[in-house]
Amino acid sequence: MRKFIAVVAIFSLFTTLGFAQEFRGLDKSPLDRVYLPDHFAHDIKFAPERNLPDSPALRIDYSRPQKNGRQVFGNMVKYNEIWRLGANEATEIKVYKDVEIDGKLLRKGTYSMYAIPTEKEWTIIFNTALDHWGHYSYDENNDVLRVNAHVLHNNQSVEEFSIQFDDLEEGVGVMYIAWDMDRVELPISY
Repeated sequence: MRKFIAVVAIFSLFTTLGFAQEFRGLDKSPLDRVYLPDHFAHDIKFAPERNLPDSPALRIDYSRPQKNGRQVFGNMVKYNEIWRLGANEATEIKVYKDVEIDGKLLRKGTYSMYAIPTEKEWTIIFNTALDHWGHYSYDENNDVLRVNAHVLHNNQSVEEFSIQFDDLEEGVGVMYIAWDMDRVELPISY
């Protein structure tokens, strides 16, 4: 019996070592998620005084590249070229109910988001093709909405690419997209 247990133990050891997984390191551009209304996922449970609806208006999943001392716009992110609006996979937005972005209708659904930045204005694009790495598979024929936003300048540099929301009043918010010294703002009604 001891020999049998010893054989099973040795077999288990080699099997475990043979199937041990080597995990890659942490991503340099971590994934983030934001909601409109702002902080929805947390506050629906822990801030009942906000009287939030049963579901959010929208959710955005995106990766947050770092500036790391580099010049971002016009260099790392090229002007007048399509950009994935973050890093890694293209940014995705889930719209839980029809919304208006800058006064234009975006229907309920899930979309990828891209941008074409210039020094003075960004074109923000909502596209039906999903699960793409970067902008390499971007196809303009899948666009459902394009809105333009004027570039505003931050008082301080934003080190990590960021998307945030601000609730202005019930059913009205603003999406902020910022990196380095630049940001754009998109009004949203829901």
